[in-house]
Amino acid sequence: MITRMSELFLRTLRDDPADAEVASHKLLIRAGYVRPVGPGLYSWLPLGLKVLRKIEAIVREEMNAIGGQEILFPALLPRAPYEETNRWTEYGDALFRLKDRRGNDYLLGPTHEEFFALTVKGEYSSYKDFPVILYQIQNKYRDEARPRAGILRGREFLMKDSYSFDIDDDGLKTAYHAHREAYQRIFGRLHVRYVIVSAVSGAMGGSASEEFLAESEVGEDTYVRCLQSGYAANVEAVVTAIPDPIPAERIAALPEPVVHDTGDTPTIATLVDWANGASLPQFAGRDVTAADTLKNVLMKVRQPGGDWELLAIGVPGDREVDDKRLGAALEPAEYAMLDDADFDRHPFLVKGYIGPKGLLANGVRYLVDPRIVDGTTWITGADEKGKHVVGLAAGRDFTPDGTIEAAEVREGDPSPDGAGPLVAARGIEIGHVFQLGRKYTDAFTADVLGENGKPVRPTMGSYGIGVSRLVAVIAEQQHDELGLRWPSTVSPFDVHVVIANKDSDARTGATELVSELDRLGADVVLDDRQASPGVKFKDAELLGVPWIVVVGRGWADGVVELRNRFSGEKRELAVESAAADILAALG
Repeated sequence: MITRMSELFLRTLRDDPADAEVASHKLLIRAGYVRPVGPGLYSWLPLGLKVLRKIEAIVREEMNAIGGQEILFPALLPRAPYEETNRWTEYGDALFRLKDRRGNDYLLGPTHEEFFALTVKGEYSSYKDFPVILYQIQNKYRDEARPRAGILRGREFLMKDSYSFDIDDDGLKTAYHAHREAYQRIFGRLHVRYVIVSAVSGAMGGSASEEFLAESEVGEDTYVRCLQSGYAANVEAVVTAIPDPIPAERIAALPEPVVHDTGDTPTIATLVDWANGASLPQFAGRDVTAADTLKNVLMKVRQPGGDWELLAIGVPGDREVDDKRLGAALEPAEYAMLDDADFDRHPFLVKGYIGPKGLLANGVRYLVDPRIVDGTTWITGADEKGKHVVGLAAGRDFTPDGTIEAAEVREGDPSPDGAGPLVAARGIEIGHVFQLGRKYTDAFTADVLGENGKPVRPTMGSYGIGVSRLVAVIAEQQHDELGLRWPSTVSPFDVHVVIANKDSDARTGATELVSELDRLGADVVLDDRQASPGVKFKDAELLGVPWIVVVGRGWADGVVELRNRFSGEKRELAVESAAADILAALG
């Protein structure tokens, strides 16, 4: 089929949208692929929809190749199954909730584990029915607090979610690895540069969890990897390398802690300044640094349906608490930092001078960074304004309630596998695979009859791909200063033919060339508009079709020009063999 620009529903823009922050957002709007209709909501125009459908087709082909069977659930879902798994509450403000005219509660589906589990329970009754892989490609909804970056982070997005059901854990592992390999084939066909990193499961539940992250400086996910070993993990999943334990005899020989008047020292920086001027015997011969101090961060936490409780987290003073790591560690509880009113209600909390002893004496749950092992000594708050304690030993002078992975992960930190230092990078999540286990089949008692005649409960895997997000990811990775550069597997067209002069013979010849390309099976767009060559060339570069054919002045000499949008390479083709030569270039 031949598409003519004069008839195509398309308007390109010369200027970037005012609210666009990243390249994909700017270019997809300027090139007329999408249009915003509200915060985090976008319409797909003809060219954008073609790209989206091509990505969708690749995902579908690879899912079918591993035995997946496609189904489709509604996006509008009743409350009851999500109540059964507590996710009606756990999802918090991210869930779109609504009522029908009779007052019944519904939601717009953010994900569909509950309904896949219920469907299998309703249809299957014997171990002989398994294994099975079901999937759908469907719109999902999440009420993002700050939708940004165009279709990279929207409130409505197209997602492929698949679920494996197996009788035993060996079957689950087989399905998990089949999906993992299918994802590698999908992203390879899309020409996406990505890494696979260890991840946390969050509200999804389950154990083994890996993310596929597209390499991108604008990504919201920070990950780290060890170049020596290949270890890679999302920062939320990094397990801190714990220092070697300190022998008991050394702990017993430590000097007793001493409380000092430290004056106006409510911050780590002012405390370090005081310590370096105090001639502390423990630090003879070296400077005191922030890493010698113990910072105690106060917050309140609330389990779903529960009440707020105080929580203190102790981290080395040279580290900040990372919101993503903290959120992952506390999942599914919500948390908030204490405000002035909270401090007023708890006068034993002396802001800037909080120490472990006061926390534990007042029943505040106290979790510490894994680096704070027994026998390590710290400068920390003494629970009185203007006072700190020096030499407070973990395990001797205070015993925390446990550890928590909440401190920031930094470049240069030791890799958890001990092979070398970590380096940091940013990425965009494009896929996530989970070994869910029996969380959802337990919730709905989804038993089937086992081989021995007794009930057996299937185990699940969950596997997602952000289909619409991939459009933006490819645009982020494949563009230049002129516009988009689509890989041939997802480009809206194979060839973009530009009529670059007003000569009637050239226009007739271009039409004949396009007809021949169409007959040979190429998907062609013909720029037949009455516009200047400059406008046509700018649009061709902006739209990003991988091959551009220019029918211009050379037509009179029997040649057309073929341009490679990726390399910028240009070459002349004889008119007589142009169609065949172009088809050969397409591969």
